[in-house]
Amino acid sequence: MRRALILGASGGIGAALVAALEARGSAVTGLSRSATGLDLTDAASVARAAAQLSPPFDLIVNAAGALEIAGRGPEKRLADIEAEAFTAQFALNATGMALALRHFAPLLGAPRPVFAGLTARLGSIGDNALGGWMAYRASKAAANQILRTASVELARTRPGSVVVALHPGTVATPMTDRYAANRPRLAPAEAAAGLLAVIDRLTPADTGSFYDMRGLPIAW
Repeated sequence: MRRALILGASGGIGAALVAALEARGSAVTGLSRSATGLDLTDAASVARAAAQLSPPFDLIVNAAGALEIAGRGPEKRLADIEAEAFTAQFALNATGMALALRHFAPLLGAPRPVFAGLTARLGSIGDNALGGWMAYRASKAAANQILRTASVELARTRPGSVVVALHPGTVATPMTDRYAANRPRLAPAEAAAGLLAVIDRLTPADTGSFYDMRGLPIAW
């Protein structure tokens, strides 16, 4: 990938993707809330950020997302559901993905341009056997549907393009410190290497798919 755009570039996975791509010799543009003021929950912010970029990009990865917002962690039971938490999760993880596609996907312009949205295995409806974490699961499931729907349109308007949902694995970042510290976790660099290996193998036939960082398909 000669030119890449990483959204959420200041996060653990986003920063690792930037480093890995730069090590390959790619020209990488990184956007994030903390470093450049990109706010995926604010349509005007996303539009401004896109207008300031110079296309085309071979690869765009949306690595922005959150499990805990404004101090509200994932629910363990129905009684923990709060409307405000649902709204915040959807604003960033789902609507943010839609806004990213609307404003940044038009900047793709290579023979095989790729837009990869990082979602989560927890967004899989078919794989959900544990329950809990409803707002996060639902927002990630919505993001998966948004990516799948966008892939259909872009296949018509930009033949050869690839739009995919990718699960990076459980990565050792501040987001998982409180909720998965006792589970095996990947180093951000390991997750980034796996994701890029999957992206390298993608073809237009894969557009609209959902893969983990080892390239294995995940049930919707």
